Amino acid sequence: MNTTRAVIRGCGHYLPERVVPNSEFAAMLDTSDDWIVSRSGIERRHFAAEGEYTSDLAAHAGRRALAASGIAPDQIDAVIVATSTPDYTFPAVATQVQAALGIRQGFAFDIQAVCAGFVFALANANGLILGGQAKRVLVIGAETFSRIMDWTDRGTCVLFGDGAGAVVLEAVDSDGTSQDRGILGVDLNSDGQYRDLLYVDGGVSRSGTSGVLKMQGREVFRHAVEKLAQTATTALERADLGAGDVDWVVPHQANLRIIRGTAQKLGVPMEKVVVTVQDHGNTSAASIPLALSVAADRDQFNPGDVIVTEAIGGGLSWGAVVLRW
Repeated sequence: MNTTRAVIRGCGHYLPERVVPNSEFAAMLDTSDDWIVSRSGIERRHFAAEGEYTSDLAAHAGRRALAASGIAPDQIDAVIVATSTPDYTFPAVATQVQAALGIRQGFAFDIQAVCAGFVFALANANGLILGGQAKRVLVIGAETFSRIMDWTDRGTCVLFGDGAGAVVLEAVDSDGTSQDRGILGVDLNSDGQYRDLLYVDGGVSRSGTSGVLKMQGREVFRHAVEKLAQTATTALERADLGAGDVDWVVPHQANLRIIRGTAQKLGVPMEKVVVTVQDHGNTSAASIPLALSVAADRDQFNPGDVIVTEAIGGGLSWGAVVLRW
């Protein structure tokens, strides 16, 4: 049966110039490089410069994804940006990216699902393409989490970084089988009863301030491995595939222990897992597209490879997308 698939045509990413090694935190907090690496796998991360905003990072990544795809700005029907750190309360970061890239048609909007944001954005872009609302969609994850850190909390401030990643999706006529290129399976979940495990203690209505990130790390870890493995398995089933068909897992880059635990539960060896957390830290919604783009630049993916992306974030919200490269 003929069907439409949303196929990745190009990837791009952007990282701010400033690199922050663990030693910078050791100089101002009761911590050390060994402590941070042993608990997270993170060695360094990037922080945005003063006057450099989420929309700037997103536009850089989007521009590079368009260049890699060979698709011109005037061929893009929609721009979706996943972020929890927008420049403004409104308008959406996506509209600013639309303007910066010279996209004068179509529509643009943001999605907020914290670290799961890019998975949710990819799923929404896929839905727009399958529903005939758009033929080509620029999907971006971009964050400046350095702006919402509590610099006295060594348990959180050492974990996060800034960056952006992007992909261009295009509608392609396909056979409607698991051998098609493009997005093959999607699974999305949320459970609001776990709100207090990961949140920012500010906001327009509650406090009139931006607030800082608060996290119950052990509880988040406890939920992460089980929920990530479960959602990846469900997405694979919806794609008529199994763990043995997986060529690569591109997980949310939050913590190396979570990444390893999830891979083990899925039965996928670490040799098939893209890991960038050591260089970028947790870039929230940007982490999966960043890792995808870095891996693509390294020529790690071959045409036809089955890739699983999975993430969990505040909400709690979690999900997975299975695609064929």
